[in-house]
Formats: sequence, C-alpha cells, structure tokens
Amino acid sequence: MSRKIADCRKYPSEMNCSLIIIGEEEEVARAAAEHAVSVHGHEDTPQLREDVRQFLEDEATSDDGNHFVQVIEFQSSRRDEINALLDEWEAKTGGKRTATKAVLTAEHDEPGRYFEFVEFPTYERAMENSRLPETDAFAKRMRELCDGEPTFHNLDVVRAEAL
Repeated sequence: MSRKIADCRKYPSEMNCSLIIIGEEEEVARAAAEHAVSVHGHEDTPQLREDVRQFLEDEATSDDGNHFVQVIEFQSSRRDEINALLDEWEAKTGGKRTATKAVLTAEHDEPGRYFEFVEFPTYERAMENSRLPETDAFAKRMRELCDGEPTFHNLDVVRAEAL
C-alpha cells in the first residue's frame, strides 16, 4: 500500500502554511483534518474529512523518473547574508514555491565555495518556481552576494534511494 501526502503548500492560504503530512492514508486524513480545524479554522465536519481525503496524493517513489534537481554552484564570502536571504525567500514563497527540498553545502577543502541542491517533483515545477517574482528578486540579490556568477546545473534524477 502506498503512503499518502497532504501538502498545505499546494493550497495557498493567508498564513502561507508549509506543512506536509506523510503516512498511511487513515492517519494522514485524520491529521490533515485536525490541522485544518486547529490551524486554518475550518469546522470539523464529515464533509471536511471527505474533502481532505480527496486532496491526498500518493507519495512519490524514488524510481518514478520525474524528480528534478537544480544544483547552484557559487562562491561568496558573505555566508551569513546568503543564509538571511534564503530565510527571506522561504518566508515570502510559502504556499507558492514548488521546491520540495533544499540543501546548502560548503566545500570542505575550499572555503567560500558552495553548492545548493534544490529538489522539485518535475522539471516543469522547477520552471514554475523560477517564474515566481520572489524567486526572480532572490536571484538578483543572490548574484550581488556572490564573488562571481553562480553556475546552474539542471539534473533529471535517474535513481535515488534512502540508505
């Protein structure tokens, strides 16, 4: 049986909720309904629980062939400012962004060199994310904080495993 996902980011709200609930269908439906009531102010009714169940999606498997990763390679001596900019972008794009995971890494043997791995469900969703006005503003400010032009690598995931 596949696990299910309830993802608040797909349903924009005034609070830009970014909660994702993953698990077996019954537990996700229950938790998502409780979340809708306690956080979003919905009334707890049988119709709400049925509506929540309709919005659940199957958890993507690692071999579904659709994942996409963008790797951004850059150099900067302004790490704290970059972290603040990333925090700002996350706050401004809550409920709108299509990125599902981001990992910022620092080159161990070359201080000031960074790689950010940003995961998306598909290439198309990555391009949708790139078209957000907040992402455009972020990219312009990011370039100002870099020592040179960042390099972008667009990668289709062909295999991924949790080890």
